[in-house]
Parts: sequence; structure tokens; C-alpha cells
Amino acid sequence: MEIIQLVTGVMAVFTYIIYCPLKKEAIVIDPGGDEDRIVQLVDDMALRLIYIVNTHGHTDHTCGNLRVKELTGAKILMHEKDDMLFNSPMGQRRAMEMGFTPSPPADIRLKDMDIIRFGTAKLMVLHTPGHSPGSICLYGDGHLFTGDTLFVGAAGRTDLPGASLDQLIQSIKDKILTLPDDTIIMPGHDYGDQPTSTIAREKATNPYITDFILY
Repeated sequence: MEIIQLVTGVMAVFTYIIYCPLKKEAIVIDPGGDEDRIVQLVDDMALRLIYIVNTHGHTDHTCGNLRVKELTGAKILMHEKDDMLFNSPMGQRRAMEMGFTPSPPADIRLKDMDIIRFGTAKLMVLHTPGHSPGSICLYGDGHLFTGDTLFVGAAGRTDLPGASLDQLIQSIKDKILTLPDDTIIMPGHDYGDQPTSTIAREKATNPYITDFILY
């Protein structure tokens, strides 16, 4: 499994192109803009993009879904709870009011412990509500793509509709801190002092962990 980390869009989202070098199949996680650049990179490497995977339904992470889907035919994957919430008429209207392109509905609705396969690679879906009801992390090959559940040195906002600080802390405790300490954290935004981290480093330095869980 090979990983390309990009900063995309006006909200500086971390977008990931992940691919199997053997079978040349790829997925993109959270296309937050710059869709033509994303697709051009995929084309330049002669990859076939089969899935667009959203770590949650907030529009800064999904605004590129429509264009990438149109250009590649890739299917959109999102947790069922966020697909219901953010792809409702109210959710789509809110995206447009914020100046973003709404995402089409998910082609495949994800659930906890689902496996996403592309080529010989695979990622496991971990449902981590808190930042949103359907937030997920994706775990595989020693990497954890955390979206806005966990950042380097911080965690996602919980003052948004459907968010809950108690749920967020419980998700981090039950779903993230149970993974090996050397797991590499691949966050949804570049908000920390470095673009990636490890669970061990976050246990030692992240106040959402040191103050709420390990105190």
C-alpha cells in the first residue's frame, strides 16, 4: 500500500491517494478540492481510482466528490449515519450556502468493521462518532487515517450539529488507543507541528488524551 498526502481546497484538507502498486487500483480519501489535480496524479501514475472514501460528511471533506466521481466513475463511500445527515436536502442546502459543491449520495454506505479492498490492499472501517455521528477512521498496514476525529496534538470540533465531546473521547479511547503504539496517524488537517504522528506520540502530548483519558 502506497500513500500520497496532499493539501487540498480552501480549508486545507489533507487528501490521501492510496494505491496498490501491484494491481494499480487506488482510492482517494476526502477530496477537499483541487479535483483536477487529484485525478491528474492518479492518471500520471496509471492508476484506476475505484473508490472515493469520506471520513465524515462535512462539506470541506466532501466538496470534491462530485467532480472526482464524474471524471473517474469511482464510487462514493461514507458511513451510513453521515450519508443520511449530510446528503439530506437540508445538508445539501447548507453546503451550497457555505459555497461548496454538495456531494452526491453515497454509492456504498459503510458500517463499523467493514473492509475496503483495492488491489491487494485493504483498510478496515472504525466507526468513531464524536466530531460527527458517522465519523470513521480507516486502519491498515500500520496506518490510521483519522479524518477530523484526531489531529496531531488536537481533536475535532464538537460544537457542530450531531457532535459530542463525550462520544469523541470515548471513540479515541476505544477505537484508537487500543491500536499498536507505533501506528502512524494520518490526520484530516495539517493543524499540528508535523503532518503525521504516532499513537505513542499522541498519548504523550495530545491534551485530549493526556487530560481526558490518561489523567
